[in-house]
Amino acid sequence: MDPSTSGLAQRLAEANQSHLLHFWNELSPAEQADLTRDLQGMDFQEINGFFKSAMETSSNSKQEKMDARMEPVPREVLGSVTRDRDHLKDWELAGLHCISQSKVAVLLLAGGQGTRLGVSYPKGMYDVGLPSHKTLFQIQAERILKLQQLAEQRHKIKCCIPWYIMTSGRTMESTKDFFSRHNYFGLDKDNIVFFQQGMLPAMDYNGKIILESKGKLSMAPDGNGGLYRALGSQGIIDDMKKRGVEFIHVYCVDNILVKVADPAFVGFCVQKGADCGAKVVEKTNPTEAVGVVCKVDGRYQVVEYSEITLATAEKRSSDGRLMFNAGNVANHFFSFSFLRDIVQKYEPQLQHHVAQKKIPHVNAEGQLIKPDKPNGIKMEKFVFDIFQFAKTFVVYEVLREDEFSPLKNADSQDGKDTPTTARHALMSLHHRWVLNAGGHFIDENGRRVPAIPSLKDGTDLPIKCEISPLVSYGGEGLEELVKGREFHPTLMIDETGVHELVKNGV
Repeated sequence: MDPSTSGLAQRLAEANQSHLLHFWNELSPAEQADLTRDLQGMDFQEINGFFKSAMETSSNSKQEKMDARMEPVPREVLGSVTRDRDHLKDWELAGLHCISQSKVAVLLLAGGQGTRLGVSYPKGMYDVGLPSHKTLFQIQAERILKLQQLAEQRHKIKCCIPWYIMTSGRTMESTKDFFSRHNYFGLDKDNIVFFQQGMLPAMDYNGKIILESKGKLSMAPDGNGGLYRALGSQGIIDDMKKRGVEFIHVYCVDNILVKVADPAFVGFCVQKGADCGAKVVEKTNPTEAVGVVCKVDGRYQVVEYSEITLATAEKRSSDGRLMFNAGNVANHFFSFSFLRDIVQKYEPQLQHHVAQKKIPHVNAEGQLIKPDKPNGIKMEKFVFDIFQFAKTFVVYEVLREDEFSPLKNADSQDGKDTPTTARHALMSLHHRWVLNAGGHFIDENGRRVPAIPSLKDGTDLPIKCEISPLVSYGGEGLEELVKGREFHPTLMIDETGVHELVKNGV
C-alpha cells in the first residue's frame, strides 16, 4: 500500500514525522506492510503532545528539589506489622473474609524482560536456583492457590482470586505459552486474564520518532503506569465488574517474597475504608536509592531519592528512625471504584516521566548507530502516579526481610538484588518459619544451629530450607510437621511431606 495514496504520508507530514518513510523504497513488500501497520496504529498528534508536556515537566522539575514541600506519612494512616501487632489477626481475618467472597483480585505487573539478568525471556520465568527450581510465576501461582484454600477452609465456601497479568508486547506470547505448558500451575485458566500494556515510540530531543532500523520504529513499554490506560482499552475493568471484584492487589513480578493478595494488607485497607493503599518497607539507610511515600503539598505521592537533598534524606524523628522512611516497593491496594475512576476520569491527567536513554538508531545514510551517551528519551508513567487522586489513602509497613527481595541483576561479586540474594532471602524466611513452629536445624557436627544466625560478618549463608506455598502461605500450619524435630539441611517441605535432601548419598 502506497503511503501517499493512503493518507499516511500526509498524516506524518502534518505531525512533522515524515522522516519515518525515508527508507520506504528500500524495504521489501513485507517490511513495508509491517511499517504501515505500525504507523497506522499511532496517533501522532497525541504522541507529539505527550513529548511536549513530558519535556516541559522534566525541565521544570530538574531544577527544583521537593524538600520544602514534603511531609512524612502521618501515624493515623499507617498500619505496621511491628507496631500494630494486636490488630494483625483482625486484619487478616477481614481480608480472608473478602477473599472467601471472591471479591479480591490480584494484578501482576509482568512486562519486564530479564535483560539485566542476562536472559531474553520474561522475568517471571526465571529460576533463582531454589532446591525445587520453581520459577517466580510458579511461586506466585501457588501462593494464590493456598490462599484460596485457606479462605475456603475458614468460610466453608468455594472462592477464587482472579489473576490479571499485564505483559508487554515483548513478553505476551512467551508468558501465555509458559502458563499453558505448565497447566496454569493448578489454577483454573478461566481465572487468569492476560493483557498487554501499551507501547510508545522513543524520540530524539527534537521530538522526532527514532527508527531502530530502516523499517522499524524504536518502541518501548509506556511504564508500569501504562496499566491504567490498558485496563480501559483492553476491557479489564469491565471483566472485573462482571466478576464482582471489589478490591485489587497490584504488585511487581520480580519480588520473590511477595505475599500475593496478602489478607492482612487487604483487611487493613478495607477496615480503614481506603480507596488506595501502599505497602512499604522501612528505609534505614538515608542514601538507599528508593522512592519514599510521603505528602507533597498535602497530597500523597512517591518522591524519588534523586528529587531530595541529602540533608532531607538524613532527617530523623525523635524515635531515631528516618523521618522519610516509607520505602516504596510497588505493592498497592485499590478499591474497584477508585480504579474505575482512575481509568475513566484521571488517566489522561497523568504526566509522562522522561527517561534519557542511549537508543540505537539508523542515521540518514541507513547505518546503525549505537550511541555511547543518551541521545533521546523514552516516556513512561508510573503506577504510583495516581496516589494524588485518592480520597482515603493508607500506608502499610512490613518487614523487608519477610516481604521484599527484588530480582533485578545478574549474579556478581557482592551483587545487589541478584538470583543469589533472592534465593537466600526466601530460604532465610523459611528457616525462620521452621524455628517459629518449634523445629531445629543440626549442622554437620550434630550441633544445633543457633536460632538467630550470627551477623558477625554478613557473609553467613542461610540454612538451605524451602517450604512450598502449597503447604504454608505465610508460616502457618507447620507445627504438626516440624515441632520438636531436628533437621539436617537441605530441608524441603512440600505437599508430599518433609524431605531432607542429602548430597552424594552421605
